[in-house]
Amino acid sequence: MATLEDIQAKIGRLQAEAEAIVRKQSLVAIRKIAELMEKHGLTLADLESHVGGKKRGRQTVGVKAASKLNGGAKYVDPRSGATWTGHGRAPAWIANAKNRDKFLTDASARHPASAAERASKAGNYVRGPQIPKYRDPETGATWSGRGRAPAWLAEAKDRAVFLIKGKGKAVPKATTVSQSQRRSS
Repeated sequence: MATLEDIQAKIGRLQAEAEAIVRKQSLVAIRKIAELMEKHGLTLADLESHVGGKKRGRQTVGVKAASKLNGGAKYVDPRSGATWTGHGRAPAWIANAKNRDKFLTDASARHPASAAERASKAGNYVRGPQIPKYRDPETGATWSGRGRAPAWLAEAKDRAVFLIKGKGKAVPKATTVSQSQRRSS
């Protein structure tokens, strides 16, 4: 019966033999390629310009993965090393995390966007009470211009009549009358 050391030695010899065969086959392939290039008068620059110029078709998996990782992985799984850019569906290792800060990569952790920076970006919706832009002269009810227009303004032909002149100043909350309160009066 063969011992473990004998089997491991045999595996090592077979692996070395397999590597030698692969090297020999690749040398044969390189010689054939060199002969074809010489026969047709091609250079490496010709091959690179032809292959590099082609933009259509599929990329190899290695090239695609490398370009995405270099594009800025924002989160890293400390256990497996898997990364996520923060776009698209969250992977299972981060999906249920309440605080994703512990998964940030070093580059992301150095320059996190503060809440003020994120709110100042164009297109962000400001939450909470808004400064009123329109006022009903009869009731004193105000509207910020967000959401559904109140009845007193929706029916108006010219909304400019209801504009508050000092838009930058906040109106005290006591002057705001809701639509349901107006109906009851």
